[in-house]
Amino acid sequence: MKRKALHIVSFIGIVILAYFLSEKFFFRWDLTSEKRYSLSDNTKHLLKNLNEEMNVTIYLDGDLNSGFLRLRKATKELLDEFDAYSSKKIQYEFVNPSAGATKEERQKKYEELEKKGMRGIVVYDGNKEGESRQKIVYPWAEITYNNKTKTVNLLKNIPNNSGEENLNISIESLEYEITDVLRIITSTHTPKVAFLEGHNEYPEPLVYDFTQTLSHYYQVDRGTLSGNTNELNDYEAVIIAAPINKFSEKDKFILDQYIMQGGRILWLLDGTRISLDSLSTASQTIGIENDLNLTDQLFKYGFRINADLVQDVQCSMIPVNVSREGDNPKYELMSWYYSPLLLTIPTHPISKNIAPVKSEFVSSINFVNNDNEKIRKTPLLITSTGTHIQNIPSIVSMDVINIERNGYYFNTQNAIVAAILEGVFPSVFTNRMIPTGITTSSPIITESKPTKMIVIADGDVIRNDIQGTGANANILPLGYDRYINQKFGNSEFLLNAVNYLTDDDGWLNLRSREIQLRLLNKPAIIGQRRFWQVTNLLLPLIIVLLYGGIFYFIRKKKYTTNISVNKQHESIAND
Repeated sequence: MKRKALHIVSFIGIVILAYFLSEKFFFRWDLTSEKRYSLSDNTKHLLKNLNEEMNVTIYLDGDLNSGFLRLRKATKELLDEFDAYSSKKIQYEFVNPSAGATKEERQKKYEELEKKGMRGIVVYDGNKEGESRQKIVYPWAEITYNNKTKTVNLLKNIPNNSGEENLNISIESLEYEITDVLRIITSTHTPKVAFLEGHNEYPEPLVYDFTQTLSHYYQVDRGTLSGNTNELNDYEAVIIAAPINKFSEKDKFILDQYIMQGGRILWLLDGTRISLDSLSTASQTIGIENDLNLTDQLFKYGFRINADLVQDVQCSMIPVNVSREGDNPKYELMSWYYSPLLLTIPTHPISKNIAPVKSEFVSSINFVNNDNEKIRKTPLLITSTGTHIQNIPSIVSMDVINIERNGYYFNTQNAIVAAILEGVFPSVFTNRMIPTGITTSSPIITESKPTKMIVIADGDVIRNDIQGTGANANILPLGYDRYINQKFGNSEFLLNAVNYLTDDDGWLNLRSREIQLRLLNKPAIIGQRRFWQVTNLLLPLIIVLLYGGIFYFIRKKKYTTNISVNKQHESIAND
């Protein structure tokens, strides 16, 4: 009895000791092959430096289907992990937006979420009777820290992907999406980026939507170059959005020396100039080279924007009047081959898990000076396997909509239209004189610090449409196609591009994380359904019978042995 009591006391002592040790020494062992429960070092560092409580509200609760339940479970597991590494500073709750007792209460809640930018999605789900039900789901989270609140979209919705694929992408991106908001909301420093002016670049209204997106992360400025070689040094990155006028040697020198000092540039340059007015009034125009006086400079850095136009079978649609002359207009959506929907490269964190990017009058890119091993060049956006390259100068006509989709015309595959270059760049002004108008006493820097730049051979990638005029003007979201009511991945791609350029800590690499989607083989399940039904029915019975038989055999053998032993004992006693 004393020994039993001693064992109980020892066990309780071990449990108490383990509890206190777990509070002081945190340890977890992730046994999953893709390390889905292991946070990045950057995330751990961010969480450990939280100095006050962070509250998270997740609007993903209630009557959810299996897919959203998986997303809910993954979100909860991630927040539990966050809480553990933050020393219990993460407080979260799941809220059902549809919990209202009346329709009016539910509608009021929906409107509150919509005003905060959290848009619901309509989900059609079947009940037990096989009837389809319509539900509104809000896959969003709201994070509050230090009296600042930000929202997080938990669900990725990439067109042409299955629901299961989008779900897995969403789970893969959870750590980055939530951590990205945490970085913003806890940051005490606001880095600066600048839109370059002075060469007839896009004015602010045409890049307004993306400017607003950037303003959540950066201080966004606009300005021209004065001639001071250090005037861009305060900026983490410079954006050059669709210039038309030629760059002077002075401006080229300022940009070159900015790069030499480690500066980063996002180039959005049109290889071809198109008159949209002529195209809309006369149904045709002439495409000519957009000469910006940058060819020698860009060639030195390792790329060339070709003087051509890309046509692609994977493209946007435009309304075209198909009625006969004199009849009432009748519009139908037709393929506009000059507006390719660019494919994103799934292996790079900038372009991974992003919807196609909408473009217009885009040119192709060639890599040059490939013998320079100090520069790494990676495509980011490409065309489809059905591409036609139109050399210029040539006529650009609305009649392109009548071209048949065949391999004779669309005979090019996956033309590169956007790329990132990383490494050590040579100066285009090596062995050249400093241009007139430059104010500097420093010698020309001939080789850059390790840096990076991104080039996109289309300025329209960053341009938002404006609907209406004057006081009735309405700025449409970047990448939004009003004809098919669909938003493409322009904004997310460009934001990732700028974030990657300014990211010295590798935060964006979190987007490269992959979680294997382990799904059941549905055709195999259907084919083997009867086998598994019979197996599930008979196997437990067989196991029970087998167990009973073995138990009966053992008891019988033991009973027979005991009888034999007793008889021997009786015989010996009688003797």
